[in-house]
Amino acid sequence: MENTQKPTNVRWTVVALLFFATTINYIDRQVIGLLKPYIQDDLNWTEADYGYIVTAFQVAYGIGMLVCGRMLDKLGIKLGYSVAIIVWSVGAVLHAAVKSVMGFGVARGVLGVGEAGNFPAAVKTIAEWFPKRDRAFATGLFNSGSTIGAVVAPVIVTAITLQWGWRWAFIITGLMGFVWVVFWWMLYKAPRENKRVNAAELAYIESDNEAAGESAAEEAKDVSWRELFRYKQTYAIVFSRFVTDWVWWFFLFWTPDYLNKVHGVDLAATVLPLIIIYAMSSIGGIYGGAVSSRFVKAGKSVDFARKTTILIFALLVLPLNAVPYIHNIWIVVLIIGLATSTHQAWASNIFTIVSDVYPKNFIGTMTGVSSVGGAVGGALASSFVGLILQWTGSYTMIFMIASSMYLLAWLTLKLFVPVRQIKM
Repeated sequence: MENTQKPTNVRWTVVALLFFATTINYIDRQVIGLLKPYIQDDLNWTEADYGYIVTAFQVAYGIGMLVCGRMLDKLGIKLGYSVAIIVWSVGAVLHAAVKSVMGFGVARGVLGVGEAGNFPAAVKTIAEWFPKRDRAFATGLFNSGSTIGAVVAPVIVTAITLQWGWRWAFIITGLMGFVWVVFWWMLYKAPRENKRVNAAELAYIESDNEAAGESAAEEAKDVSWRELFRYKQTYAIVFSRFVTDWVWWFFLFWTPDYLNKVHGVDLAATVLPLIIIYAMSSIGGIYGGAVSSRFVKAGKSVDFARKTTILIFALLVLPLNAVPYIHNIWIVVLIIGLATSTHQAWASNIFTIVSDVYPKNFIGTMTGVSSVGGAVGGALASSFVGLILQWTGSYTMIFMIASSMYLLAWLTLKLFVPVRQIKM
């Protein structure tokens, strides 16, 4: 009988698709960081040039977040996600055709605009397929693709570069997004349109809607950026992304260079340290979501669960202060890995907070708006990091500032973001 029917598990197929999209997303964006020493020697870049190229990506990423978040809420997940991935894949391949700093800036811009669609689309998809009690864990699973991409990228990029040269690394990794789009169109349908979803799974998926009394009219309400900024939660979430996202970009774009310049590790030898660092961050992303979800299942409020998890992991990034004074590369790798793990645990919870606080039809737009804060912080920090390295030749100040950002973000959320859904 229908009331004894066991839920199907189509939602986990959806999470797998989001995981692979996020993996490709991070492979494509990390290629330039891995190849920096090669391209820098080949094209005579300065440290500031590289900082400006990374800034171009961040600026475009921020602009793309505004465009993509709203596009997803208007076009829907299936079409909007496809458009975003096609754009970023074109941008990734375009890197192979340019030679100047300006050309790389344009290619990074196209990549950034497209890649901006990934997280708004994925977070919106999770909200469509999971009730609040399981969203943090599901978010942690798909978000672990960012670290798996960072783990896989050194292996793929090194092998391609040593065999065929650095330009082919951009071409081959860029083509993976087009393959993903084919599978997305073959496999994805919304829960109510998906024939593989039975009544029990649909009841599970929509259990929050019934509890909250959400109506179809409320879900169809048009999205307004102005309306988002009526709430203090919006400012606080944007600020928290502003002060933390750049730390992840720093690890992603500068860790290979740091290992090369400070510890004398070449491209081939960076593979194992980077695998360790990003494997640790993958565990952090999943575990951060699991800890939060366990708090909720244990009877704690959603507010307590998200903020306590963030505080726990914010404390674990403080050892970054010691990195410039440690000469053993493996201890350095473990500390950086702990910090990247912290960021992914933070990301799993901040994405989930957006879906906790805002109605479903606002999630794509709000994720985009909050990510603009992260992109602006990243753009400013990229140029700042490049200039500091050019002026001082030292990473000490950078690690010191990075280590304190997550506590600042937690304090902001603690004071200004009550984690409960607002009525809009």
